[in-house]
Amino acid sequence: MMAIHTSMGHNTLSLLLLLSFSLAVRARPALFQQDFRITWSDTHIKQMEGGDAIQLTLDQSSGCGFASKNQYLFGRVSMKIKLIPGDSAGTVTAFYMNSDTDTVRDELDFEFLGNRTGQPYTVQTNVYAHGKGDREQRVNLWFDPAADYHTYSILWNHHQVVFSVDEVPIRVYRNNEAKGIPFPKVQPMGVYSTLWEADDWATRGGLEKIDWSKAPFYAYYKDFDIEGCLGHGPPTCASNPSNWWEGPSYQQLDPVQARRYRWVRINHMIYDYCTDKSRYPITPPECIATV
Repeated sequence: MMAIHTSMGHNTLSLLLLLSFSLAVRARPALFQQDFRITWSDTHIKQMEGGDAIQLTLDQSSGCGFASKNQYLFGRVSMKIKLIPGDSAGTVTAFYMNSDTDTVRDELDFEFLGNRTGQPYTVQTNVYAHGKGDREQRVNLWFDPAADYHTYSILWNHHQVVFSVDEVPIRVYRNNEAKGIPFPKVQPMGVYSTLWEADDWATRGGLEKIDWSKAPFYAYYKDFDIEGCLGHGPPTCASNPSNWWEGPSYQQLDPVQARRYRWVRINHMIYDYCTDKSRYPITPPECIATV
């Protein structure tokens, strides 16, 4: 009986540890009704397909936005988004992670900058670490992102942040803290999205204004995926090297990803703050850091 009791004790302990880990890690898929909240103008967000998809609306009265109910520390988030078709100049559809802190904000941004009909959509990425941002890069998408859904994802671990479009990396921000370069790793971040008017800067530096005769403007979201450590969970989760997103294959780009990344930067990158000498006469340290 003692042997049986001991075995049951080990099994119970294992079950409790597994349960604790499952509670600490948010597994995908996420559900809009359960995992997100509307942050701005609920009259402009419409649930579709039984809550599996949503429609965001921008008109002259308002834009709108939503956010995850929880915050996460490391992991991967992704959404499928279908952007505004036709003339979308002056609009911005954003998908990002944010620590929701003012002075020392951490943030990882996708911002989709609308354009005139027939011109390519531009996606701007930015990284805020320990309150410092102004790290914009812009890429023209190589497809029509308004014709169908495409997957946009952010991978965030102790080694790097990777922004990807349909599994193609378009931006990598490495952890170079050892060289004195800030890296977001302490503050958990929520998942956010907004659709809003930004024609003072979004399209050709504000030269192209919103054509309100084309309003309302619609963007569509579905397949909300979140995997990461809950910000209010045990701190051991975020430091656990066995989390899949911390594994060796996610600590740097593999050869196929590296080739795709180079292809994007050579053929589709239209702006990189690292090479903007008017803003940065001295190249920012993260732009020249080697891993």
